[in-house]
Amino acid sequence: MSDQSNNNPKKSKKGQINIELDEKVAEGTYSNLAIINHSVSEFVVDFVSIMPGTPKSKVKSRIILTPQHAKRLLKALGDNVQRFEKAHGEIKEYDQPNIPLNFGPTGQA
Repeated sequence: MSDQSNNNPKKSKKGQINIELDEKVAEGTYSNLAIINHSVSEFVVDFVSIMPGTPKSKVKSRIILTPQHAKRLLKALGDNVQRFEKAHGEIKEYDQPNIPLNFGPTGQA
């Protein structure tokens, strides 16, 4: 079989993966709403940016995860929020008005 290093991340040291981040992805995408759906085999997280006074918003990014990766993400986010609050104080949650979401019919993957 041919060398697949062009398609797969290269493993540098034992157990470590060399991950590349290109400039466009590094800029990031702002989101102030995440909508999460799931099926038996995957979790789908849609990131949306809703601006005041704008009647319509678009999904800016969609991430599809296996259930195992979704659980790892939940744990990683929880750990990071704890560390953030330890360093910077409690993150306050503010009541937000209900946002009616109209995504059409929901599907199962």
